[in-house]
Amino acid sequence: MTVYLDIIFFENVLMNYIILFACGVLVKIQLRKIRLLISACLGAVYTIIMYLDIIPIYSNFFMKFVLSMVMVYVAFKPGNIKLILKQLLIFYLTSFVFGGCVFGLMYFVKPQLVQMKNGVFVGTYPLKIAILGGGIAFVIMQLGFKFVKSKISKKDMIYNMKITICEKSVELNALLDTGNMLKEPITGIPVVIVQKNSLKQILPDQILDNLNKIIGGDTDEIASNNNLIKYISRFRMIPFSSVGKQNGLLLGIRSDSVNIIKDEEIETVSNVIIGIYDKSFTKNESYSAIFGLDMLEEVTKNEDVSNFKVKYK
Repeated sequence: MTVYLDIIFFENVLMNYIILFACGVLVKIQLRKIRLLISACLGAVYTIIMYLDIIPIYSNFFMKFVLSMVMVYVAFKPGNIKLILKQLLIFYLTSFVFGGCVFGLMYFVKPQLVQMKNGVFVGTYPLKIAILGGGIAFVIMQLGFKFVKSKISKKDMIYNMKITICEKSVELNALLDTGNMLKEPITGIPVVIVQKNSLKQILPDQILDNLNKIIGGDTDEIASNNNLIKYISRFRMIPFSSVGKQNGLLLGIRSDSVNIIKDEEIETVSNVIIGIYDKSFTKNESYSAIFGLDMLEEVTKNEDVSNFKVKYK
């Protein structure tokens, strides 16, 4: 069987790129195509070295692990060792699923045309099998991740959040509610719903004790107070619907920023409206705010990472 090194190189670049792309999508990382391509090429060069048996040490387990870490770092540029290990785990998981799908398809097509030399599969199988296998693997991984996420308990979805309004801040626990799609109707800015009693440190009582009056348009008391007038321009009316209440309104107030702790780092989202809820979410006060996936999307627009460290109870 005639084997061309350029074909082996191109096939491995393609497969590595698909695996890295799928891995990045699964962990919700802002992908950079040039970094993915460079990482994929590094993996393909390593494969050629293994195939030709130029440097025997390159085929041992340690070197393969080092290569994996280098590929993950080049592709995603994680900020710390915890992120590297987390992304490396997803990279391996994606690779195993991808490899199983591709080699399974090759077996059903023409297995006799596939050989292994120095740990590298070579043969005349078409690229479309690799692409099709990658597509199937990606769908399997997506469905698997969705299933796992659907089984996560509320305790595992509680994040540490810091809200700043008019240069005053408060820290609280916030629940990630995947069903919460509440947005400010004009600008489409995501809304974090916060219990009224959790905002007493940063908002005046004249606002918190008169939510219904302000929603009804009565802001005379606030407008007449020089210390409070700065809040009026921040007010937003947020329409919502919930069980037992249709066409409701929340008083929203534009925040300076909202910080979310992720992997011991703080990420800031500037475009957030704080919706004030005048009751409690839970009896044990395990969380006092609710936010949706739109908040995570706001972060990934500006950051090269999208995973957040969950605050476990």
